[in-house]
Amino acid sequence: EKKELPYERFCDIYTRQVQDKHYYCLVCEEEGAVVAVMNLRMEDQLHHAETIAEILEFSVADAYRSRGVGKDMFAIGCQIAKDWGCTQMEAASNQLRTDAHRFYLREEMNNFHYKFSKRLDGEKSTVNVLGR
Repeated sequence: EKKELPYERFCDIYTRQVQDKHYYCLVCEEEGAVVAVMNLRMEDQLHHAETIAEILEFSVADAYRSRGVGKDMFAIGCQIAKDWGCTQMEAASNQLRTDAHRFYLREEMNNFHYKFSKRLDGEKSTVNVLGR
C-alpha cells in the first residue's frame, strides 16, 4: 500500500496467523529477495455451507509482474485451497486496483459481489484510497 504499518502490531498479527492452521503465507523469493507474497485464509462459511479460501493479501513486486510469478502463485494457492477441502477461492480488491482486477479475471475468477466497509474508529472515509 506504500504505507508504513505499526511494526509491533503487524508482527503480533503475523505471529498469530503463522500459528493458526487456517492461514497460509506463500512467499516467492529470487536470489534471497522476496518478490511476491500471498496470504490465504481458509474458513467454514455458513452462507455457503462450505469451506472457502480467501486471498487476504497478494502482492508481486513491480519488476516481476507479467513474468508469470503471480499466475504461478495463484495456481499454488488454489491447489492448497483444494487440498484443504475448499470449494471456492475469493478475493476482495479495492476498486482502484484495475490491474489486479484484470489479473483475477484472466485467472477465471468472477466479479459477482460487492464488498462494503465502514470505519469503526470514528474516522470518516469519503474518498477511496488504497490501504483503508
